[in-house]
Amino acid sequence: MARSLSSLLLPVAAMTISWSSMATDYQAYDLETFLSQFNADSAKVLDQMPAKVDHQPLKTINPFATTDVATREFVEAKDKLRKDFCKTIDGVRVCLSDLEGRAAFQANDLAQNLVDNGTTMLTTLEQMEAKNLKKARLTHQPWSDDYWAIAKGILGARYADPNKENTADWKEAFGFVEEAPATTYVEKNNQDLLSPAEKYDLLVGDKNFTLTGAMWAEGKQYYDASGSVETWMGICHGWSPASYMVPRATKPVKVVAPDGTKLTFFPADIKALSSLLWAKNEYETRFVGGRCNTKDPKRDANGRIIEQGCFDTNPGTWHQTIVNQIGVSNRSFVMDATFDYQVWNQPVVSYTYRYFNPETKKAATTLAQAKVAMSDFTSDKFKSYRSKDARSVVGVEMEVEYVVETQPAQRDTDSNEYDITTTAIYRYDLELDQNGVIKGGEWYTNIHPDFTWTPAPNAKARSQADRYATETWAAGQAIPGQWQKVAAAASKNGSPLAKVVEGLVKQAQ
Repeated sequence: MARSLSSLLLPVAAMTISWSSMATDYQAYDLETFLSQFNADSAKVLDQMPAKVDHQPLKTINPFATTDVATREFVEAKDKLRKDFCKTIDGVRVCLSDLEGRAAFQANDLAQNLVDNGTTMLTTLEQMEAKNLKKARLTHQPWSDDYWAIAKGILGARYADPNKENTADWKEAFGFVEEAPATTYVEKNNQDLLSPAEKYDLLVGDKNFTLTGAMWAEGKQYYDASGSVETWMGICHGWSPASYMVPRATKPVKVVAPDGTKLTFFPADIKALSSLLWAKNEYETRFVGGRCNTKDPKRDANGRIIEQGCFDTNPGTWHQTIVNQIGVSNRSFVMDATFDYQVWNQPVVSYTYRYFNPETKKAATTLAQAKVAMSDFTSDKFKSYRSKDARSVVGVEMEVEYVVETQPAQRDTDSNEYDITTTAIYRYDLELDQNGVIKGGEWYTNIHPDFTWTPAPNAKARSQADRYATETWAAGQAIPGQWQKVAAAASKNGSPLAKVVEGLVKQAQ
């Protein structure tokens, strides 16, 4: 979903430097101040928000009202989204919403179940250092896109129309398009101002504008039920995987509709259709994590959450996942960044980490300096939760950069210069066995990544109707008549034809 980004006014170049390139003295002060405060009052520090930096600040709609944060209504909201993530295990279909969370490594919390190199993944810090993987960045950055709010009509929103109703109220937004049908835009040769869904309907010769109708109908059901549509609701669960599974559309594509209407699909339109395609269709998914629907989970005297179902992904799983997926496989994954309340389903771009000594609470320059034998860890606030295999503990501070949403704009080009990223800093420790293998760990903040997931490397989002679209779309021609016939069937389910979207993406390279 989207979020209200900070109003920082620092130049972008200065902001993107972040702590990883700051002076060592500053780093030590920042980390060690945190650790000192943690040692003095862990219950207070555990509930702090992790430090966060927004790059290229942009004003967007805050998807959660203050009351949502105070009442933790987002817990139920997030669980609705979890129902979209399913996979087949031993012939049985299991969805993320079916799983409970966990405090230690369990069957649904193993990094090898998500990362591309699962059978050969790195499991020790020594292995990671030997391959210079204390930091890594993707070769190709996932692209930013809008989360296409349901309150605004999803892809039915005429984002480029200067006369549009600038509102997040579904009824007002729908009233604007209802009073000015798409056909009136075509008559005036203003079809560039139409929404992505309206352009798509014209492209496939759908005079009933079925996809557009499906976009507005989704909000209507919520509006009729409660009199409003929550502004956080959208298709970020489609954008986040599409952002790295679908090539970036870098230029406009000019096409012709069956009736001869000339249409231009700008990069924003093509990215929107890609996001919708991945939001509305199933594909092979890998995920690690569970769920917690408890608004106020129980904690121990030190402030550590003791309800196993609410501990979320174990730090050991998290560390192995991000290093192996970003550093080794050079492919993104999606993190549910619960800590922000307003951010989840974000594609990861990069990470960098360094060590600290959990006993001395000091930053460490080497792994040897950071490693503490369990027998020497006298100040361990998590002693009763440690893995039975743990022989030593190492502290980690990690900076994680992920892509966030942007507002759509009609441009003749698109590149990562128009993307927006956010960086969060997480602190935790890792439990190592006698061979240095990561066996678990403990978070130093209760608010941290929840679950992680990704489509399989070769996954494809396809509507059921795509199997019947067997003809070929020739450049410069209207889409095949066969495609026109089956497109409406996919549109009734709120999905575009994959072959149409992929055709546009290919032409937009």
